[in-house]
Amino acid sequence: MSHSTTTAAMDANDPELKPVTQKSLNDDVFKLISPPGKLWWAIFLADLLILGIALGFVRNLIVHGWGVSGFQRPVMWAVDITNFVFWVGIAHCGTLVSAVLFLFRSHFRRAVYRVAEAMTVFGVLTAAMFPAIHTGRPWFDYWLFPYPNQRQIWTNFRSPLEWDVFAVNTYLTVSSIFFLVGLIPDVAALRDRTKNPIGKLLTTVISFGWTGANYQWKHFYGAYLFFAALATPLVFSVHSVVSWDFAMAQTPGWHSTLFAPYFVAGAIFSGVAMVINLLIPIRSVFKLKHIVTLDHMEKLAKLVLLTSTMVGYSYLTEFFMAWYGPSKAERDVFWFRATGHYWWAFWIMFSCNVVFPLLLWSKGFRRNMTALFVLCLFVNVGMWFERFVIIVTSLTRSFNPANWFYYKMSITEVALIVGSFAWFFMFFLVFVRTLPAFSVAEIKETLPAPRRRAH
Repeated sequence: MSHSTTTAAMDANDPELKPVTQKSLNDDVFKLISPPGKLWWAIFLADLLILGIALGFVRNLIVHGWGVSGFQRPVMWAVDITNFVFWVGIAHCGTLVSAVLFLFRSHFRRAVYRVAEAMTVFGVLTAAMFPAIHTGRPWFDYWLFPYPNQRQIWTNFRSPLEWDVFAVNTYLTVSSIFFLVGLIPDVAALRDRTKNPIGKLLTTVISFGWTGANYQWKHFYGAYLFFAALATPLVFSVHSVVSWDFAMAQTPGWHSTLFAPYFVAGAIFSGVAMVINLLIPIRSVFKLKHIVTLDHMEKLAKLVLLTSTMVGYSYLTEFFMAWYGPSKAERDVFWFRATGHYWWAFWIMFSCNVVFPLLLWSKGFRRNMTALFVLCLFVNVGMWFERFVIIVTSLTRSFNPANWFYYKMSITEVALIVGSFAWFFMFFLVFVRTLPAFSVAEIKETLPAPRRRAH
């Protein structure tokens, strides 16, 4: 079904649903790239204020050490690693929507994948901060990279921290290249419309001399297909490597072969929910409901529902294997998760990730943008608590009861959580106003060819 046919099938009483043409598509997408108004500046400055406060807490943490947090042995992985796993998971949806669905020729991705790709790059940039901060001495973080040096220091490749360095840097490199390659035709069109000399220079550099010649389109699609095929295994491998940070340990609740598919499903689950949370305000504020239609949002909601069932199945499998398996420590940890000190975190996780998404079985709910937006907020809250529950409950209840400890989050760690969102949205707010947030070139492929005037 073409984009115009899809739009025609929508509610005809909505004045914002106008026909999409070759010319109107350019005008509608490129109107976002204009001097921002008061609302944008208010949101952006508030975001920078929050980020500045968070950076003050980070400065205090670096100067005084992790003692200002709630960390104590044995709970040395808590909010920072929770945030790391959460943001890596958020980043996975972009590659899924742009690369995997491209290979499967799912045409609905055309209107939504650019936002998802940008979210991927910014999510990885956010996630990469937390292992750096977690080391306690971030000025020595360059030691994590294997390079010849006079100190005869070499990296420990058996360390999960080292695995994360390679996984995150590989994912950031490939996803950034994939993002920039997809931008080339649209940035070239923006270059031809831009009159500001600085904007003209930047778009000229990013468009890499694109003129729209036939041979350029041929090489463009060949390169895009290549990077899509290269990025697809990363969707499954990178978060699997992150899950091995836990699965390779002997700690009760972690030592499981289920973690790799479990983490991948959860990553896609939270990532798609975040894409929905970003798209709904954009399509509403900038009046783009005729480009990102209810059909597009409904398909994304179905993907949330699918991955929710996978995550719920993983939860039940974990509990079944703990009950069925021979390890008493494993059974005790899972019973502690549901009924112990952190029972509230567990039931927030289970309700937001398994129970509430059942509402998506209703078509009316999937097409109600306010309800869908709120639900996806709950999903991301639930996925953050999932990582918190996995990390904290296992560390507080290890094999030796003498090591049991009750962890309490400090104000410093709250600032890290809030600051990570401010850091992410700082990038995204700038992106929406400087680069095409929707793929004009790919959406045009679904539009009918313009009629030529007869001579």
